[in-house]
Amino acid sequence: METRLAELHAASFGWACSCCSWNEADAEDVLQTAYLKVISGRARYDGRSAFRTWLFGVIRHTAREVSRARRSQFERAKRMHLGSDAHVEKPQPTAALEAAELAEELRRALRELPDRQREVIDLVFYQEMTIREAAEVMEVSIGSARVHYDRGKKRLRALLSSESDSEEER
Repeated sequence: METRLAELHAASFGWACSCCSWNEADAEDVLQTAYLKVISGRARYDGRSAFRTWLFGVIRHTAREVSRARRSQFERAKRMHLGSDAHVEKPQPTAALEAAELAEELRRALRELPDRQREVIDLVFYQEMTIREAAEVMEVSIGSARVHYDRGKKRLRALLSSESDSEEER
């Protein structure tokens, strides 16, 4: 099991980054928690899908759990300090991944996509999954995944062309 995790680590980290809105620190936490689930047996591979597809599903679920827990902690802290002089701020995201200008434009455009469209685009293009595998990770039907994929590509194309048009006007 550990060998399989090690082989998929780079792709898993990329997927964790995508699930965490490209916040590397959050992605590291999510990936560590997902690995612990797998190694401890809390998440069990049953062989119904490819190991990579299953692992990406575990990472996705873990990212959602961590996000919900953080929102809940923030809300509790905010309620605790209401009426006091204490000021509670949302945690600031870490700096975006250093990349070429084109890569940054693409990340900006990806962030503007709805979650499902962004997830299927990431799984198909960056994680090299089929739409069927992406549907399994996302826990949606293949038809739904195809619709999100098609709409996501069209929206991404429109966003990128509008960004390049606005830069030409400058």
